[in-house]
Amino acid sequence: MGARSPGPSVGRAALSGGAERPGGPAAPRGSPLAQDACRWTCRPGERVDRPCSPWRRALPAEPGRVSRTLLGPPPHRHGAPRLTSQFLLEALLSPGETMSRSPDCLLWLLRSTPSQRGCTLFIISFKFMFLLSVMIYWHIAGEPRSQGQFSNLPVDVPCPHLAPPARYPSTPPPGNIFFLETSDRTSPNFLFMCSVESAARAHPESRVAVLMKGLPGGNASLPRHLGFSLLSCFPNVQMLPLDLEELFRDTPLAAWYVAARQRWEPYLLPVLSDASRLAVLWKFGGIYLDTDFIVLQSLRNLTNTLGTQSHYVLNGAFLAFERHHAFLALCMRDFVAHYNRWIWGHQGPQLLTRVFKKWCSIRSLGESHACRGVRALPSEAFYPIPWQNWKKYFEDISPEELPRLLRGTYAVHVWNKKSQGTRLEATSRALLAQLHARYCPTTHKAMRMYL
Repeated sequence: MGARSPGPSVGRAALSGGAERPGGPAAPRGSPLAQDACRWTCRPGERVDRPCSPWRRALPAEPGRVSRTLLGPPPHRHGAPRLTSQFLLEALLSPGETMSRSPDCLLWLLRSTPSQRGCTLFIISFKFMFLLSVMIYWHIAGEPRSQGQFSNLPVDVPCPHLAPPARYPSTPPPGNIFFLETSDRTSPNFLFMCSVESAARAHPESRVAVLMKGLPGGNASLPRHLGFSLLSCFPNVQMLPLDLEELFRDTPLAAWYVAARQRWEPYLLPVLSDASRLAVLWKFGGIYLDTDFIVLQSLRNLTNTLGTQSHYVLNGAFLAFERHHAFLALCMRDFVAHYNRWIWGHQGPQLLTRVFKKWCSIRSLGESHACRGVRALPSEAFYPIPWQNWKKYFEDISPEELPRLLRGTYAVHVWNKKSQGTRLEATSRALLAQLHARYCPTTHKAMRMYL
């Protein structure tokens, strides 16, 4: 028989395991030339020469090109990608790492000593669990699950009759009450509406400013939405655009904000909210409330005050401070000096707790609840139900038990991060439904009409 014409050199080298010089025959397996052909790169500029194993055959590296390695069968080219260990390892690595550090090196480490194998598996597991936790967080906090409930609702609601606010010339001028929305959302849900309405009803003589990052500036009109229509019924409520760059200007947070916009932040929205509340009270003074509070009584007599969440930590969901107070300045400096974007709450409750301890020169919150003009109210003032028991807001309660449960409470924090998406029957005897009916009746009426 006549000799076959030689095929492409790449195919012969890959299939036979030998090495072939350009224009020459393949070298026999085991020869120095064949051994020299089995080369691969683990790190940029590093080349390793080892015998070719049956399941891994490398092609000779050409000048200016990276050598290729065939791992097992040809790649899967049709349909969805296979969920193999090779695929998972490459998915866990950044694009730069995938190019410069081949999975062969990881497999080589897994075949090494037990300590190296355990360390490698720990690093891979940690990166995978961190990415998974961030994805779960953004799935929960990125968009409210109840947002679709407004798609078929009318955008106009009838306004209730409100008595004009009484004026008492002998009292000091009322301070502002601030609500902040640091995401781009412009569709307030019912709990958001109830929070603002309850604050406006409890403080008819105060301006309730709702600052939303997603609102357009200038003379642009508000979006047509049920929430804006309902809140416009209250003359002391103002919906205003939030310019974060302008808010942080001339504060210790200005440089941090510029840097944060140029990098990836795993908890960007809560961190922006933590920073914004400090800056707005520092610049203007007044009261800050989260949008999942229901105000039960006037907060005007509270100054330079925050709330205790538990025996070990304070919470910034409610803050009341004078303009340019030194405690807020210390908080902003600590925010920047000890910033850690990887830890949830590090710039929020943990920051307020460590600054308060430093402010009062104490080691635990049990030693003091007031010092140097700043006080921390007990948990029943704003957090009568701890976050671990958030489901209690959706349980039935007798009207007679309600005053006993909320004795000594100024406002109720509903823990929306935990409770969002939980179905609430507006006509039920659930604790939250009764709070809506008593302290935000206009919102409650809309809920009964449209849900």
